[in-house]
Amino acid sequence: MQHEMTNGDLLDAKGHLVERGWARSEVRSYRRSAIRAPWFRIKEWDYYCVLAGDYGIAMVVADNGYMGLLGTTWFDFTAPKATEESIVTALPRGRMKLPESADTGDIVQHHPKIDISFRHEPGGRRLTLDCPDFGKGAGLKGEIFLSQPPMDRMVIATPFPDAPRAFYYNQKINCMPASGGVTVGGKSFAFDPASAVGVLDWGRGVWTYDNTWYWGSASGLVGGKPFGFNIGYGFGDTSAASENMVFVDGTAHKLDQVTFHIPEGTFDGAPWSFSSNDGRFEMRFEPIIDRSSAVDLKILRSIQHQVFGRFSGHVVLDDGSRLEVTDLLGFAEEVKNRW
Repeated sequence: MQHEMTNGDLLDAKGHLVERGWARSEVRSYRRSAIRAPWFRIKEWDYYCVLAGDYGIAMVVADNGYMGLLGTTWFDFTAPKATEESIVTALPRGRMKLPESADTGDIVQHHPKIDISFRHEPGGRRLTLDCPDFGKGAGLKGEIFLSQPPMDRMVIATPFPDAPRAFYYNQKINCMPASGGVTVGGKSFAFDPASAVGVLDWGRGVWTYDNTWYWGSASGLVGGKPFGFNIGYGFGDTSAASENMVFVDGTAHKLDQVTFHIPEGTFDGAPWSFSSNDGRFEMRFEPIIDRSSAVDLKILRSIQHQVFGRFSGHVVLDDGSRLEVTDLLGFAEEVKNRW
């Protein structure tokens, strides 16, 4: 079943999802004040990843109730190497004021070790970052504009089993051409919209305590047209709809179920594979970098493997046509949280 949602509020007066399913745009309105769950169960984040062939950057602002996160990662795919700087703050409890829409509202965060902002502008989004201590004092500073022409996105609203006030409302916006530049350790890197592209992961929700999720994403050009995909599962009860979707020239093509096949005992060694229950998404993934982290305090735990690499295979669109994909740069991850 793949139920496409209609317009309206996300939550009812009791804090339950009004409608579960998927959409091509932000059809449901999220309001933090409508949540009827403890503050420490509310999780909100904006995560951007911009890739430009040999290098890339990720930025995140998150308010997870009892902890806030400001972070950036610089990727050198030629080395290969990922360098990360993360600032954790205590008990934000919503004071970070993350917007209630992916289409309006700016994020501006100042910290002695990092300044980070995500602002809306006509035609797109401007990301700015200044992290003077990045890379043991090498420093990182940059400004990137992500163009956002009219196009479909992945939107999903999912409940969690046996937790009536828990939900995940997620939007993924792929295929945003990137322009601008980043300076790392005094060396400048340009982002050209002909080859650099960004994705936004916008998440708002009330999460249960123990979760394991899988997420994959890639954007670029296939056959001379903007192409991307979003795949994943583990984000609650997706019986009404999965979040699997392919984008071609701004149009979404809805998929059913996609399974991640990760080689046992490794994340960045042997190739991964991905298969679908209807044969519409079949990919091989060659890892380059495992951006891994592990925090295990027993009560609280986050074990993450976000692996960057190249996808090759094929997808079948809604009209039955088949597209071949070769060496498309993207990522796939496994994340285990007790939060």
